[in-house]
Amino acid sequence: MINWGILGLGRMGLTFANSIEETSNSKLIGIASKSGKKFKNFENQTYENLIKDKNIDAIYISTLNNTHIHLIKEISKEGKKILCEKPASMSLNELVEIEEILSEKKIQFYEAIAYYSHPQTIELLKLIENDEIGEIKNIESNFGFETKFKPSSRLYDNFLGGGSIFDLGCYPISFFMLLVKDHSKILIQSKNLNYAPSGVDDDATAILEYSNKFTANIHVSFKKHLDNSCTIHGTKGFIKIKEPWLPNLSTEIEVSSKNHFFLKTINSKLSVYANQIEKVSESFINPNSKINLFNIENSLINMRLISNWMNN
Repeated sequence: MINWGILGLGRMGLTFANSIEETSNSKLIGIASKSGKKFKNFENQTYENLIKDKNIDAIYISTLNNTHIHLIKEISKEGKKILCEKPASMSLNELVEIEEILSEKKIQFYEAIAYYSHPQTIELLKLIENDEIGEIKNIESNFGFETKFKPSSRLYDNFLGGGSIFDLGCYPISFFMLLVKDHSKILIQSKNLNYAPSGVDDDATAILEYSNKFTANIHVSFKKHLDNSCTIHGTKGFIKIKEPWLPNLSTEIEVSSKNHFFLKTINSKLSVYANQIEKVSESFINPNSKINLFNIENSLINMRLISNWMNN
């Protein structure tokens, strides 16, 4: 059993607190919220007291993006395990420094890309491995929703890590990473960014390339609702995932291969966030377990590509 603490009780912190109750190997021990929000009968501790609480094994960081690095450093001093909401950092240099600290202190760390360990993602990888659509040629992947511009909103504040690429870019990038064997050979072939009045990007597209083997057309947006799906085109057909990022308890994958078409239904016993908590706790209990989670090495690749996408 992994005893958890939560830093930050915004939308994702509350989601974590509710989701952990579905799991069988995780228990919520403490919460800390600077906003004064509470969860059930839990005492609202200070960040410092929760981080130093000897009864807590692992901490979920769900605070604002610009606070993550400082908190990871403080938690690492106590030797606790970490699940950090995305993005883990606001720059590649910060994350390189964090990787060194985690390695030196042998801290187990994951970034909260919840769909990575979901049964739907695991089934997709099996279909690809079984050569269902042949050699991959192109991927279409997007995540976007329409928001009203508000300078005070976290989404549009550069200091708080706002922008569509920072907030959503990890999804299509991480999906591309799923299908690539050597992450160091991923390049951004081209890109296009649109900017909100506050100076952060509110709509962005890019073409990723993997070692001259296949490409991906990716798109993130705060300006419009996209279909939020992923399609993998291969030499034998295609696979479409209609709900890649937040799959429900029962989801479907469309598979079209040569002369046949079928729907693959995937059922999960846990909601997407509860599944992530259970799988992360399982990995914390047994570090040698083979679970598809977003570790620090993946975070570094992701941040490198996000930085290249954002910068001119």
